[in-house]
Amino acid sequence: MLGKLGEVIKKATNKIANAIFLDKNLVDQIIRDLQRALIEADVNVLLVKQLSDKIRKTALDERIKQIEKKEHLIKLLHDELIILLGKAKKLELGKTQNKIMLVGLYGAGKTTTIAKLGNYFAKRGNKVGMVGLDVHRPGAPEQLQQLAERNKLTAFVNLKEKNAVKIWEENKDKLKDYGLILIDTAGRHNLDTNLKQEIEAVAKKINPTEIILVMPADIGQAAKKQAQEFKEAVKISGVIITRMDSSAKAGGALTACAETQAPVYYITTGEKINDIEEFDPERFLSRLLGMGDLQTLLEKIKSATGEKDAEAMQKKLQEGKISLEDVIEQVKSMGALGGFDKIKSMIPGLGSAKIPEGAIENQEEKIKKWEHILKSMTKEERADPEILQDKKEGNSRINRIAQGAGVHNSEIRSLLKQYDMLNCFLKEGTDIDPSKGMSQKQMMKLVKKFGKKKMMRFK
Repeated sequence: MLGKLGEVIKKATNKIANAIFLDKNLVDQIIRDLQRALIEADVNVLLVKQLSDKIRKTALDERIKQIEKKEHLIKLLHDELIILLGKAKKLELGKTQNKIMLVGLYGAGKTTTIAKLGNYFAKRGNKVGMVGLDVHRPGAPEQLQQLAERNKLTAFVNLKEKNAVKIWEENKDKLKDYGLILIDTAGRHNLDTNLKQEIEAVAKKINPTEIILVMPADIGQAAKKQAQEFKEAVKISGVIITRMDSSAKAGGALTACAETQAPVYYITTGEKINDIEEFDPERFLSRLLGMGDLQTLLEKIKSATGEKDAEAMQKKLQEGKISLEDVIEQVKSMGALGGFDKIKSMIPGLGSAKIPEGAIENQEEKIKKWEHILKSMTKEERADPEILQDKKEGNSRINRIAQGAGVHNSEIRSLLKQYDMLNCFLKEGTDIDPSKGMSQKQMMKLVKKFGKKKMMRFK
């Protein structure tokens, strides 16, 4: 997402840092590149001009020494981009029942976003109920029901009723035991009188703790008008921006929300259930600049595996007690996160690494073979796979396992490679803080020691 903008910002920062003198020609070149990238990302032209003027004024200020000027200019660029993206605001759940109502126009992706949000909070220990009150779009209740069944969530729908308030009333008592209720509402092609009246009637009956506007990134700067209208009409408390993975106009949608002071709670970055993440401008910019975003990565792991499973795995990693079963679970989790190509920008130093297309996604068949391999191993071999690499008896053990599992010896060695890689991480990362995960410094140490190619060995 916004990859080109990130590259331009990185190049601009490097040019400033490496320049002996910041003369007018260099400054003009940096500003031109930035302007082009920001406008292509659909950022408002007036905002681009304001940023350009501030950079030019600072860069050409003769009162500031060259060394101080470079540091000041890099900080100014970073700070101004953060301002463009808006302030971070986290969606906090209260101790009593939370009722979150999602609103938006047709095609924004409200129903799929509700399922993603439901999965996100369910994996963090919340009891989630989803209520389908979109009574106008054909197939909306069925879609919510299917998403719930597919992802082990609970949905309350009525396939025949066409009155949203009645559907809420008939399910109100059933929802008492749920700490978080997510409500899907109807959309229109625009915020007309009928839609406004329906949302107001539903909101009055439900009394939601949050009303969140869902809109797609590809509307670009039009997000400003839409956010403003919904904010005035139904007092939205925040925004979720969908389709951030494929839109060149994402910069426009983000900066437009910042202008209207409508905080962006979450962004969605794909079609999979785990493709949702909290939006934090600082962390988002860090990824654009190739500096990684480990906090979001840890949050995504929790979404894929559940908080308890993530903590249990963290403990095993801390203690150095991993098995071959753990290796397979980690590769499965990587696939659930959308593949390595989607998460490599969150790992410091690996944002520009060239990963073979489908390197993780194509491993489903391999994982099945690995599971057959485990069944053919003894308990001792599963617990301590290093005995399979013993020079004296390793080959005979591998031959026996390969015959029992009906696979080639290379498949067993492939699994052992994955085990070795995790062990490499363990040896370097024994001082990882469980509450924070691996620091950028620790990750960069691993990248330096083992190299990008060795760390990416998924074949």
